[in-house]
Amino acid sequence: MKSYHFRINISYQEFEKLYRTPNVAVKVRSDQGAMIQLPAMRFVPFFTQLGVRGYFELQLNDENKFQHLVCLHA
Repeated sequence: MKSYHFRINISYQEFEKLYRTPNVAVKVRSDQGAMIQLPAMRFVPFFTQLGVRGYFELQLNDENKFQHLVCLHA
């Protein structure tokens, strides 16, 4: 199991555009320096009136497949 930590700040308007476009990915750089690409749909549970903001932890299995995404703090 691998985990990555990253901060994200996408405004409501920006995320709404991403959310409406099929198969769009959000790219972030982890604290470890790795570039990570996630489907925008993974962030829908964290979408608020402020957009998508916070410090996240992404967990991947040994084959780099998505396991879990959690917001550690907004």
